[in-house]
Amino acid sequence: MAVERTCLLDGDDLYVADVSCLDPPHGWTEVRPAPVFGLVLVRRGMFQGRADGVEQVLDPACVYVERMGCEQQFAHPCGGDVYTELVLSEPQVAELLGGDPEVPQGMAFTTPGTAMAHRLLVARARDGADSFELAERTLALAGEVLSVLASAARIESGRPARDAERRRLVDAARAALAADLGLGLDQLGRAVGCSPYHLSRIFRAATGEGIARYRNRLRVTLALERLTEGETRLAALAQELGFTDQAHLTRVVHRTAGLPPGRLRALLGPAGRGADGRA
Repeated sequence: MAVERTCLLDGDDLYVADVSCLDPPHGWTEVRPAPVFGLVLVRRGMFQGRADGVEQVLDPACVYVERMGCEQQFAHPCGGDVYTELVLSEPQVAELLGGDPEVPQGMAFTTPGTAMAHRLLVARARDGADSFELAERTLALAGEVLSVLASAARIESGRPARDAERRRLVDAARAALAADLGLGLDQLGRAVGCSPYHLSRIFRAATGEGIARYRNRLRVTLALERLTEGETRLAALAQELGFTDQAHLTRVVHRTAGLPPGRLRALLGPAGRGADGRA
């Protein structure tokens, strides 16, 4: 597998890279221990992770946590993918966790705020922002993700572990959506082998939101990535991401991200970002 890695920030305690996995092999990679503590934020594509034997679907609406020493392997059933990697030193992790040495593991779902913070970090790095600003943005983003993970861990500790079959169905639904955002609810139910009602119920229990809202968040996250790259064909983008039309894209993006696509492109895109790039 060819991996293209562009360093965006390289400091004593922080490392940020823009990573593209090209032409990945079929099946799972070899089991290897994670060499660092890191956060993987998917920007495009979908892949699967297996950490200490537990499988998870990783799409642009989530963040994956690599814990140093954790036995992990990956598979890329949909081909190549693009992600941002944040690597933090042990002192930085401890500080972000308020001195708690126990690092949450697993996966966190993004919010509109973390999605925007992620894209602004990448955009400002590409613009040549100084290391102080990039470090500040990186720590704020990592702190928010770790807070979400720690909260989820506290909730999980107070109830029995989810049924493995339900988790498998939800992950299968997320993988199907990542592969085809145009799937209807009935089609999605058939794709994973359960009724739409049952799927909707367990999906909300597992992710904290309904399938329609999750799909919109996934579509908006992908739209942000394309706008960061300078996409100007909003009608074509709307069709590609499964919106009814350009107006539908504009309404959903504005409602979710707080700004219309044109303003986001000016803020995030390569040609029109302001001097400080701040929202």
